[in-house]
Amino acid sequence: MGNLNINSKTTYITKGGIYVALSLVILYASVLVPFNTMFILLLASSIIPLSILTIGVKPTIIVYIAVSSISYFIIPTKSICIMYLLFFGSYGFIKYFIEGKKNKNLQVLLKFLFFNTSAIIYLFLLKTLFATEVSITYNNNIVLLITPIIVYEVAFFIYDYALTQIITYLSKKVIKNLK
Repeated sequence: MGNLNINSKTTYITKGGIYVALSLVILYASVLVPFNTMFILLLASSIIPLSILTIGVKPTIIVYIAVSSISYFIIPTKSICIMYLLFFGSYGFIKYFIEGKKNKNLQVLLKFLFFNTSAIIYLFLLKTLFATEVSITYNNNIVLLITPIIVYEVAFFIYDYALTQIITYLSKKVIKNLK
């Protein structure tokens, strides 16, 4: 009985280490291939749900913290690290818990609330930490202000759908071999 516990811990540590390494490789690839950054970040964000499904939520929290911490030191583009920390890494947890709710309208509302909150915090951090000019006035033209917001909201909807498809594929084809 005690041996099973040791093997379980070893399995969690081994798989967690693989997920950390894979996430870091994917995040680093987003720097090397700058024209597909969002697609590569989508791939990186799929590691967290994979980890949740194979080793559980608590060990995956350690994976997320490790990737977020290590990426700061090895990823030269710090905005990638911040995007992972605030949204792409944490969204797998948010999605997991939100989709446990029965009310679909509440699910959508909570997902968009998380996305918009993350985006606002990200813009604030860009402006304060990196002295990046973030303009949201658009010369008082409301159409020019609303258009990028709508584009980002649609992009998030597509991202959430794509992540769902990746998780579904992983659940059917990959996870049964990883448990």
